[in-house]
Amino acid sequence: MDDIDPAIEHSTPIWAVFGDLMSGLLGAFVLILVGVLGVQLELVSSLESEIQKRQQEEQRRVALEKALAGPLASGRVTLSDGKIGISGNVLFARNSDQLQAEGEQLLKSLSQPIAAYLGASEQILMVSGFTDDMPVRGSNRQFADNWELSAQRALTVTRALIEDGVPSSSVFAAAFGSQQPVAANTDADGRARNRRVEMAPVPRSRNKNKEGNG
Repeated sequence: MDDIDPAIEHSTPIWAVFGDLMSGLLGAFVLILVGVLGVQLELVSSLESEIQKRQQEEQRRVALEKALAGPLASGRVTLSDGKIGISGNVLFARNSDQLQAEGEQLLKSLSQPIAAYLGASEQILMVSGFTDDMPVRGSNRQFADNWELSAQRALTVTRALIEDGVPSSSVFAAAFGSQQPVAANTDADGRARNRRVEMAPVPRSRNKNKEGNG
């Protein structure tokens, strides 16, 4: 009998090699499929979270608009390009930084919706004081000029909002004096429109304020 070539006798059957290859490919496919499913689940979860966040923001925006509806209708408040403007005649007497009763009640009605709106966004509220171009008059000369008067009025409104629930880390005051008028200072009506306080949401700085800073 002829001798059988040992290399042929001990060679691995081709179907076994093919089976091992298919098992490896199947295992790799399963790993890829698991990875893809994991990414899809993460994307779905992220999308649902973003949708929920947007819905909450929309609810707070609607609440703020409802709080503004009455004052807007009465002319005590204006809303333009996202800026809430309040007539200085509503908030303060001439050459004064003390809130009048009507202004105090108006700020109380706005503080909670504003706080909720800011809490749902990466924004901070800038409270800006403006005056007309008439020199500050008064027997006590409490304020040196319109810059100082507008600054104190902005601070008064800012403190009132904080007292009524707006976080102090979400609001700051700014003064513009008689700069940036919205009407000509040539008559009483124009000057009255320029005496105002504006509240505008602005992007929060990435460098968050640290507690304890002066």
